[in-house]
This record gives sequence, structure tokens and C-alpha cells, in this order.
Amino acid sequence: MTGLTVIEAGHTFSGLARRRGDFADWMAAGMGMSRSRLQVVAACDGEMLPEVEEVTAAVVTGSHAMVTDQQKWSEHLAGWLARVVACDVPVLGICYGHQLLARALGGTVGYHPAGGEFGTVEVRLLPGAGDDSLFGGLPAVFPAQVFHRQSVLRLPSGARALAASSREPHQAVRFAPRAWGVQFHPEFDDAITAAYLVFDSEQLIREGFDPAALRAGLGQTPVAATLLQRFRRLVYGDEPESSG
Repeated sequence: MTGLTVIEAGHTFSGLARRRGDFADWMAAGMGMSRSRLQVVAACDGEMLPEVEEVTAAVVTGSHAMVTDQQKWSEHLAGWLARVVACDVPVLGICYGHQLLARALGGTVGYHPAGGEFGTVEVRLLPGAGDDSLFGGLPAVFPAQVFHRQSVLRLPSGARALAASSREPHQAVRFAPRAWGVQFHPEFDDAITAAYLVFDSEQLIREGFDPAALRAGLGQTPVAATLLQRFRRLVYGDEPESSG
């Protein structure tokens, strides 16, 4: 078995990557795992996806791409994800990964009708989340980092929303008994989100947002950050090791 697989749907800004590492590094740190214990596959770069039967669990990262662009690598990944979910392999999709899971299973993804969501927002659990194996036990309301222009507009059949924010009804979704997606970023801290607001400031201003105000409103998100360790424990049933 390949163990826990991190599928990179994209890469962060090069300047940020030099300082803080890339998406897979953030996932490893968030799960409390050494990156050497992860199988990292850069699907966005055309790297070959593992055979579904060999995957213990999978995390799909965010991306600067858009799901609706339907790039060849993304459509191939969507088909792979549908097979992974059908085999009852634990899956967690984050931002782009969340949206791609929805598309792979028959949902609809598109640009957020309110123009996107950026910064630190308040996420509230919805009825049924308390009984969920991944979200059960979390506080009813907690802050999370977000940075997205597209959203899951229509859930696939059988999916259930587990959390929402004021602008986003699908902050967390259970797509199948062991497949989840989160629109928020558990791997982002406030410094990473601040960097995104700086790197993307010109586009945000064109879209009517105030990057300085969004930066001023940033906060720490310790509860949201626990989701990656929760997923790891769900897969392995043990306490996280020290990252390295």
C-alpha cells in the first residue's frame, strides 16, 4: 500500500514557497507527519496517479487553477477521485480539491455568486455534523482561513453539508461515508493568508475587495487547523508524530 497520498492540484506562489514550503509541506505539518511518510503526486504537473487499490487515503490540495477550466489533468484527477470514493478510501479535498470532488461525483461548481470569499471567516457547524466521524466534537462555531472565487453551487446526490459561513453554504461537505471536502483552508495560518492577500491584491481590488481591510481582519484559526490531524487519526488511529 502507498500510505497516505497527497495529490497536488497546484502550487503556491514561488516567493511564498521559498519561505514556507509548498502545499504538500503544509499538509504534512498540519497532519503532524514527516513529509517522507507521504506519497506526494503533483497531478497538476502531469505526474501519474497511483492505482486506486494501492491508496490508503488521499488528501487533494487547493490550486490557483479553476475547476471550470476543465484542464486535462484535472478531469483525469476527477475520474480517479470518483473511483477512490467508490472504493471507500478515505478522502479529504481542500478548496480546489473540495470542488473537484463535488464535480467528480455529479455536483456543480462555478464562480461564487457573491464574488468570492477571502480572509478569516466564521464557520458554523450544521445539523448532523456532531455525529460525523471527522467533524464530531468540534465547536459549533470557529474561525477559518478562506481564499476562493469558485464554490460548490450544487451538491451531488447523497452529499450532506456539514458547515457553512455567511457567504458560503458549503464550507464542509460529506460526499460519501469516508469522503469529505472543505472550502476553507485548514493548512493556512494567518501569515499564509496575509501573503495571499498581498500577492493577489491587484485582482482583489478590481473585484471590489479591500485587501488592507481583509488583512486587518485576519485571526488565528487553531480549531480549523485540527482538521488535518483529525483526518490522519481517522486513517491511522494513532497520535500524530512530530513533523520533520
